[in-house]
Amino acid sequence: MTPGVVTRYSEGTKCHHSCRKASLVSQNSAAVLRAPRARLVVEPVAMPAPAADEVIVEVRAVAVNPVDWIIQGTGVVTYRWLGFPAVLGSDVAGRVVAVGSGVTRFRVGDRVFGLATGTDRGRDPMHEGAFQNHAALLERLTAPIPDGVSDTEAAVLPLGASTAACALFQPAHLGLTMPGAGPATGLDAGPGADPGAGRGVVVVWGGSTSVGMNAVQLARAAGYDVVSTASPRNADLVRSLGADVVVDHNDRGAVDALVAGIAGRRVVGAVALGTTSAGACLQVLRRTGGTVMAMASTPVSLEHLAGRGRLFPAMLPVFGRIGLTMAGLMGRARLAGIRTAFVWGSSLRDDEVGRRLWGDVLPAGLADGSLRAVPEPLVVGAGLEAVQAGLDRQRAGVSARKVVVTL
Repeated sequence: MTPGVVTRYSEGTKCHHSCRKASLVSQNSAAVLRAPRARLVVEPVAMPAPAADEVIVEVRAVAVNPVDWIIQGTGVVTYRWLGFPAVLGSDVAGRVVAVGSGVTRFRVGDRVFGLATGTDRGRDPMHEGAFQNHAALLERLTAPIPDGVSDTEAAVLPLGASTAACALFQPAHLGLTMPGAGPATGLDAGPGADPGAGRGVVVVWGGSTSVGMNAVQLARAAGYDVVSTASPRNADLVRSLGADVVVDHNDRGAVDALVAGIAGRRVVGAVALGTTSAGACLQVLRRTGGTVMAMASTPVSLEHLAGRGRLFPAMLPVFGRIGLTMAGLMGRARLAGIRTAFVWGSSLRDDEVGRRLWGDVLPAGLADGSLRAVPEPLVVGAGLEAVQAGLDRQRAGVSARKVVVTL
C-alpha cells in the first residue's frame, strides 16, 4: 500500500471457494464508457489509491444526472477533452475504505457522500468517476452522512446541491451570503437596508428540478425569500422547501404571477433552470429591478440528439439553434443591464463556496434537519449492470425525483 495511506478494503470479505484468492478483495469494477456514444460496459478496472487530499469510498449508491447521458451521447462535442475509456458519474454515497496522508476530516469506516469530478477538464475519470465499486473523492467535496439518512437518500445531493450553491453564492453568479454567515453584509444587504429585514428575494425558475429544490432550500437557509415555479402536482413540495410563492411554469401568466408574488420586495437575482427558463427570468428581472441571472440549462434540449444513431449532421441545426438563442438572450440581458452567466456545478472544487458547502453547510443542515436530501430517490436497480438502464430512465424523464442505483 502507498505509504501514509490508511486502508481497509471490503473488511469482512471471506473466501468461500478454494479457487478464490485473497487478492479479490482489492479488485474493482466499473460501468465503463469505452468509446464515444457507446453503451456502458461493466468490467474490471484498477483500484484507485488516494492522493494526499482524497478518500477512497466503497460505493453503496450512485445517482444519475442529465449530464451523464449528455456526455455519453454528445461528449465528442460537449466534453471534447474527455478521453476514453472513461467512468462517468458525479453523485456518490458509501463508506470510506482508505484515506490520503493529508486527510483530517474522515477515517476508515465513516459513511460519506460526495461529488466526483472525474469528467472535468484536467481530471482522471477512471480514478474519480462515480460509476464504480470504489471511487476517489476529494476530501473537500465530501461530507459525513448523518444517522437517519440512508445511502440512497444521500446520493441524490452532491451535484444538485453543488450546482445550486454555485448559482446562489459564487461571486460570478448571484454572490449571496451563505447559510450561517451571520447578518446580511455587502451587496446583498442593499443600500440603507434595515439589518432586521429580509435579505431580499431569489427567483428560482424550475423549483422541482434537482438543482431547483436545492436552490430553494439553500437560499431559504441563508435568510432569503424565495419565489419559484413548478407544476401543480409539485407545488406543495417546493413550498415545503421554503418557497413562499409557487406558480405553474406552464401557465401563460406565470411571469405576471411571480411579479405579483414578489409584491415590490427587492429581488437579488434569479436562477434559471429548464429550456425556456432564461427568457422568462429576464422578464421577471426587468420588471422587478433585479440585475443578476444564473443559468444552468441550455435553451434547447439535447435529449433527442443524444439518443440518435448518428451525431452528425443532426447536431448542426441543434447547436445552431442553441447559439442563436443564447446570442439573443445575452443581447437582451445586456440591454436591460442584467448580468448573466452559465453555472458549472463542479466549479466550486477549488473555491471558498465549495469548502463552506461541503465542510459546514451540508453536514450541519442535514444533521439538524434544516436541509433535506432532495429530490426523493427513485431506485431503478442494483449493481453496476443497472447503471446504463438508469441513464436511459433519466433521459426518458423524471419529475421531482432522482434516479438512483444501489451497489
